[in-house]
Amino acid sequence: MSSFQNDVYLVFGGKTGWIGGKLIELLTQQGKKFHVSESRTYNRESVLAEINKFKPTHILNAAGVTGRPNVDWCEDHKVETLRSNVIGTLTIADICEEQNIHHLLYATGCIFEYDNEHQIGGKGFTEEDRANFHASYYSHTKAMVEDMLRAYNNTCTLRVRMPISDDLSPRNFVTKIVKYDRVVDVPNSMTVLYELLPASLIMAQKKINWYL
Repeated sequence: MSSFQNDVYLVFGGKTGWIGGKLIELLTQQGKKFHVSESRTYNRESVLAEINKFKPTHILNAAGVTGRPNVDWCEDHKVETLRSNVIGTLTIADICEEQNIHHLLYATGCIFEYDNEHQIGGKGFTEEDRANFHASYYSHTKAMVEDMLRAYNNTCTLRVRMPISDDLSPRNFVTKIVKYDRVVDVPNSMTVLYELLPASLIMAQKKINWYL
């Protein structure tokens, strides 16, 4: 029997989150054993209770605050944003480090902007680059926590950016952009979810730790 058949996944952000919901669909299709967390990521005692109950080998963390109707919400709700995006994320990473559980974090790529070193058509950003965009509070919290996560050995961070899916979800970037009167023509990075999510489960299975 393959050791992978003993894997147990615990999904955060799966009850109401878009990406978390897609992960649940994928795990179900692949016949993998998983549980959906009902804890707030920043509630350490509650998270530990679920981990002790389900004994996961892998945690898929798609939880976090993005704001509704958009990230501007975070500007007026800084404590809530900080609690989820920084304290919650670090809590999960810290517990995973203590208990040797692989932690796959679906984070954001909205932490970079063109600068003197990285200009349009020139040098691109790499996995090793530190965030240089802090103009929104949402991006600021994500940039802060990504830098802190470098201390943990069991965490793999995926920088999801303008996600595209094969459905008409209102969260789908294509669904959003077709409603705009005008769009900018600045080159940008985007994430195709139906390619990333299956690949991310393979990364989790192999316990890859990196920034991608």
